[in-house]
Amino acid sequence: MKRLHLHVSVEDLPRSIHFYSALFGAAPTVAKPDYAKWMLDDPRVNFAISARGASLGVEHLGIQVETTDELRDVYGRLKQAGGRVFEEGATTCCYASSEKSWIADPQGLKWETFLTTGESAVYGDDPALDALKSDTPCCAPTTPQGECCPPKPELPAKAPCCGAKEPA
Repeated sequence: MKRLHLHVSVEDLPRSIHFYSALFGAAPTVAKPDYAKWMLDDPRVNFAISARGASLGVEHLGIQVETTDELRDVYGRLKQAGGRVFEEGATTCCYASSEKSWIADPQGLKWETFLTTGESAVYGDDPALDALKSDTPCCAPTTPQGECCPPKPELPAKAPCCGAKEPA
């Protein structure tokens, strides 16, 4: 069964933990010095907050799955949605080990799809998601003249968008 994920960047973590604990009627299931998470069943959501220096407000949304079959299904939908998919693969993020991919909606809001495979003692690295910005028509490489390279659908998602410029 899938679960909606919402990650919000906050300024004052203890104050936010107090607020959301009251709102949800539950203490966080994970509480760290820079991060807290509630795994709620009503509504079915993975709600996380962090104070890690990002812009305040909604950081990203996501769809969390429970099986590899669900993950393959959601990955297929990402490809149908259009846009560039950043296939991060196995990673450590938010004090958890996961398998994940990312995409941005037409407004640039980041969405992740992921399967949590275990816990982690460290927060982990945030992926370089600049490639998902909706205002660029490709995954960021440019020609020597500064023009954006067109996407090449025949290449794997992690491949660069362009190679050497073809002769004119």
